[in-house]
Amino acid sequence: MSLAAGATLSPSAYWYLARGTGAVALVLLTASVVIGILGSVRFVAQRWPRFAIDAVHRDVSLLVLVVLAIHIVTSVLDGFAPITLLDGVIPWRSPYRPLWLGLGTLSFDLLVAIAVTSLVRRRLGYRAWRAVHWLAYASWPVAVLHGLGTGSDVKQWWMLALTVVCIMAVLIAVWARIAYVGSDHAGVRAPATALAVITPIGLMIFTLAGPLQRGWAKRAGTPGSLLGVAPSRTPSAPTAPGSTNAIGAPFTASLSGSVRQSAAPGGSVVDLTTRVSGQVRGRFRVRIAGEPIGGGISMTGSQVDLALAGVPSVLEGRIGELRGTEFNARVTDSQGSVVDLHAVLQIDGQSNTVTGTLSGAPG
Repeated sequence: MSLAAGATLSPSAYWYLARGTGAVALVLLTASVVIGILGSVRFVAQRWPRFAIDAVHRDVSLLVLVVLAIHIVTSVLDGFAPITLLDGVIPWRSPYRPLWLGLGTLSFDLLVAIAVTSLVRRRLGYRAWRAVHWLAYASWPVAVLHGLGTGSDVKQWWMLALTVVCIMAVLIAVWARIAYVGSDHAGVRAPATALAVITPIGLMIFTLAGPLQRGWAKRAGTPGSLLGVAPSRTPSAPTAPGSTNAIGAPFTASLSGSVRQSAAPGGSVVDLTTRVSGQVRGRFRVRIAGEPIGGGISMTGSQVDLALAGVPSVLEGRIGELRGTEFNARVTDSQGSVVDLHAVLQIDGQSNTVTGTLSGAPG
C-alpha cells in the first residue's frame, strides 16, 4: 500500500488547537478558582506561605488568559464557523450559537477585567479590587456552560469526565471553605451550601436535556448553512426514512485542501486537511505514517477524522485499504454510528494542494 510522494498532506492545526485549548483553559480556570477558594483556609495556609499561594494563583490565572487567547484566535482561523475576533471580545453578536458562544466571550471578558484591575490594584483600592476579583468565581460556571453548550467534544466520554472532575474539584473546595467559615460570617454558610448543591444538579439536568440530546446543534443556534439546511421560505420536502442527518444515508462530496509530508522516527508522516462540500459539509483530516518507498509511502499506521455539519460528534477511525491516492476507511462517532468512506484524491506536488471526492455510506 502506498501514497504518492507528491502528497504532502498538511492539516492546519487550528481545529485541533481550538478543541485542545478549550479543554486546557477549563482545567486551568478550575485550578485558579480552587486555589483562590482554598488560599485562605487554615490548613492550607499553615502548610504553604500565603505569598507562595498568591504567586501560584496569579501565574495560573495569567496562563488561563494566554490559553484562552489562543483558543479564540484558532477558532477564528479554523474558519468552519462564522466567528470573528470581535466575537471573542463582544458577547452575543456572532450568528453561530450566539448564547453559548457569548457566554464564553463573557467569561473571557470577566477574566480580562480581573487582570487589568489587578495591575492597578493600588490606585483602585482594596475594596473595589476585591469586588471585581469576585468575578473570577462567576466566570467559572459561565465557562462551563459555554463548553457544554458549544463544545465540539461535549459528547465524548473524556470531555464529559474532564468536566465532571472540574466541577467536583470546585465543589470540594467550596465545601472545605464553608467548613472553615468563622462565626462572624456564619450567615453565608447556608446560601453557599445551597448554591454548591444546586449548581451541579442544574448542570447535570441541562447537559442531559440539552447537549447530549439529538438535534442540539440546531437548538443551540447553529446556522442552517452549517447544518446542511438551505434557508427557504417554502415548506421543505419530507425527509426520507433513515436520512435524518448527514450519516444516515449515502453521500458524495468534494474535497479541497492542502497536504504536507514530514520526517518521523522510522519513516514519514503525511497529513491531509480538506474542506468537504456538496451533499455534506465539514472537514476531513487524514494522517498516514509509514516508510518511504520509491514514489510513495508504505503505510504502517493511520488516523481519519471527519467532522460534518449536523453531526454532533467527530467521526474517527482508520484507513483499511490504501491504493496510491485512493483509500477506504471506516469511522464511528460517540453514539456508535458507523460510516464507510471511500476517498479518491488528486495531489499537486508543486502547490501542495489536494482535491478529490469523498463518498460515504452507513456501515
